[in-house]
Amino acid sequence: MEKEYIASQFALKGKVAELIPYGNGHINDTYLVTTATENGEKTSYILQRINTSIFKEPEKLMQNIGKVTDYLRCKIAEAGKDEAQDFYAAAEAFGEFRYLLSEYPADTLYETIPDFHNTPKRYERFLEVLEADKMGRAQEVQAEIAFVKERSAEMEILCDVLGTGEVPLCVTHNDTKLNNILLDKETGEAICIIDLDTVMPGSVLYDIGDSIRFGASTAAEDETNLELVHFDLALFECYVRGYSKGCKGTLTDREYELLPMGAKLMTLECGMRFLTDYLEGDVYFKIHRERHNLDRCRTQFALVADMERKWGEMKRIVEEVRGQL
Repeated sequence: MEKEYIASQFALKGKVAELIPYGNGHINDTYLVTTATENGEKTSYILQRINTSIFKEPEKLMQNIGKVTDYLRCKIAEAGKDEAQDFYAAAEAFGEFRYLLSEYPADTLYETIPDFHNTPKRYERFLEVLEADKMGRAQEVQAEIAFVKERSAEMEILCDVLGTGEVPLCVTHNDTKLNNILLDKETGEAICIIDLDTVMPGSVLYDIGDSIRFGASTAAEDETNLELVHFDLALFECYVRGYSKGCKGTLTDREYELLPMGAKLMTLECGMRFLTDYLEGDVYFKIHRERHNLDRCRTQFALVADMERKWGEMKRIVEEVRGQL
């Protein structure tokens, strides 16, 4: 039971179903861990117990591993290979989407969902639902409510620069998740973008921001353990590089400058929408368990908070990529 308990402390998908010795190492103990979700989906992991008779300072061992793998992750992301390959390919595809449609008159398109990324209006709606509090849930989410209100001054930024023409109106996809790209099974290259029902006029910062929100998080969108939720700078850089390559110079300097804010506001807006729906009684988003929308909200806010902690690095990455074009 000790080994099963230790395995369960990691970010595994599902519960531990089996744990058996694996390999024939002579120093550390290695195990094959199999987990299973409630719907029967199985995932395999390798778990290794460090022999502290040999490695007397395991914390230093782990620091070495962390430093080296972080460095390798950055190098891998630059090349768009291995674990970041799909994310890079998606970024490049959505960048090419921007490039190919850069001369299309976006103002001739309809808004299939009016004010879809109008964050100030989303905030107004949040305040209305909060005041009504028809489900009596507001009291239990005071921290989340405060989180939103503390950032209310930033919510108009993207709409303002779009309205003044500081950033161009363009064709936006508005659902730029990785699963809306068809990828070649053999090469990993993007074949085409799908799910075009939300194509509308808007800012490219909406599309880039939502991709980063979804793809640069280290945890699932509904993760309940917020300690697992982090903003991955390597994946952020991977996306910025991939998108920059795909868009072939069609991003403006102002769009590059606001790119971190696009990621932050799309994440904040998404979390606010989950919170609004939770307060209203889960009437918009499908839920699969009690407090599901609240869990989703909290992961988004945790991601926003981590972006804020890494704000300087985000800006540095964008400036570095732009400087290399």
